[in-house]
Amino acid sequence: MHHVGVLALGGVYPFELGIPARIFGAARDESGAPLYTVATCSLDGRPVRTDADYEIGVSRDAGLLAAVDTVVIPPSGALGPIREEGRLPDALRAALAAVRPGTRIVGLCTATYVLAAAGLLDGRPATTHWRDADRLQRMFTTARIDPDVLFVDDGDILTSAGVAAGIDLCLHLVRRDHGSQIANEVARSCVVPPWRDGGQAQYIRRPVPDPGGTGTAATQAWAMQRLAEPLTLADLAAHAHMSVRTFSRRFREETGTTPGQWLAAQRTDLARHYLETTDWPVDLVARRAGLGTGASLRQHLHAAIGVSPQAYRRTFRAA
Repeated sequence: MHHVGVLALGGVYPFELGIPARIFGAARDESGAPLYTVATCSLDGRPVRTDADYEIGVSRDAGLLAAVDTVVIPPSGALGPIREEGRLPDALRAALAAVRPGTRIVGLCTATYVLAAAGLLDGRPATTHWRDADRLQRMFTTARIDPDVLFVDDGDILTSAGVAAGIDLCLHLVRRDHGSQIANEVARSCVVPPWRDGGQAQYIRRPVPDPGGTGTAATQAWAMQRLAEPLTLADLAAHAHMSVRTFSRRFREETGTTPGQWLAAQRTDLARHYLETTDWPVDLVARRAGLGTGASLRQHLHAAIGVSPQAYRRTFRAA
């Protein structure tokens, strides 16, 4: 029997708080016996105010965490001090310090801040909600934050992206502990996919450059209206009234990438839009997005988010 302890912090999000009990609680062996126990605690054993309009009563304090095999920390809407200062409150720091060596520690969504502030992510890969990824990386420079994936498994430290990615991570742990057959049965019982293609990069919308801005912003906006056309570096530089060398340097300074890489990314994003909103064949989507052929679109889309055009369309196409 594997024992899971869930720490409910003040301001906890109820949806994510319920994920571990729902997923691990559905895992059964061939005889129907449960494979996990799940217990929830607060730091002091008292009821916890959630981010919704109600409290959750618990009967255990954080001493529970020293006696379990896996600790799960759901996100909270009251992590402001940790996100601002990068420091843990004394009670929370003491609770995590009491966790036995070798215990798995799981941070769901923005609870990754808690793990980082506890020093558990130094030199280690992790993820969090994509909106917080850059901020988390700036605050904890020794962590290796990946903003594109749904979850990261680094052995005894695991982290997930936003909201439903916590389901993906808990299913992954069941699969890791007991194999795909039991994990698939859990997914079927909970009516969720046993595995989702791609990562949270699928859900990120990139800002459109302001054509009234300085530098190369006007040329970026101009190019985005002509992605289906064969644009060259010389075309972009001419529109910006710069030499090719100066334009390339300025463009990289402003965007962090080359004009060619930027064009490929914008065309891939446009293709994603067409896949979501049209019934066009893949080859037509590729041509309208400026990617040429269906094979080229498949290559670019797989490099960007790890899925095929057909898989992407199945995920996002409106009924």
